Amino acid sequence: MKETYSKTFVCLAAVFVVCLITSNLFATKVFALGPFTLPAAVIIFPISYILNDCFTEVWGYKKAMLVIWLGFALNAFVALMGQFAVWLPEAGFWAGGDHFNFVFRMAPRVVIASLLAFLVGSTVNALVMKTMKEVDGERRFGVRAILSSVAGEFADSLIFMPIVFLGTPWRTLGIMMLVQVCFKVLYEIVILPVTAMVVRKLKKYENA
Repeated sequence: MKETYSKTFVCLAAVFVVCLITSNLFATKVFALGPFTLPAAVIIFPISYILNDCFTEVWGYKKAMLVIWLGFALNAFVALMGQFAVWLPEAGFWAGGDHFNFVFRMAPRVVIASLLAFLVGSTVNALVMKTMKEVDGERRFGVRAILSSVAGEFADSLIFMPIVFLGTPWRTLGIMMLVQVCFKVLYEIVILPVTAMVVRKLKKYENA
């Protein structure tokens, strides 16, 4: 029996993948928020966790994992193609080499850290969401969304930060991880009413 996928599911899966790839590009900029510094990716990466919640809640864990693996594969493809583009010889008249290379020349350990962190964090997020839904049924979506994001973001940061910032004192690393997780979870809490509304409409539209 063939699997069927609605147009809505396909469109949201495309948005999910675009958010992941864009967040990797945005991560090349670091901004200051008071005394704290964060990669610009934090303004878009939480959207992938919100969409992850929608996939798990509306279409189930199996289809959520399909999108996660698709995101992982396409993220890896873009990272690999970016490296090939960097290696191509530059035209003599082109002056943008340093800027292009700054964005796309990612260290191998950063690529590995990013891909692993995304895969583990997104899987943990979907698994917690699925497990809690099995207990709660249709109730307490907000609680499921927040707790699954906390678990997913923590797993993501626990893998990404130590690999990328190898050699950084543990105290400093811990503060960076805590600030990043708190910022992303706060982002989801603020936008939770919108997420809940979207999930309700999707369930009605998809007869889920």
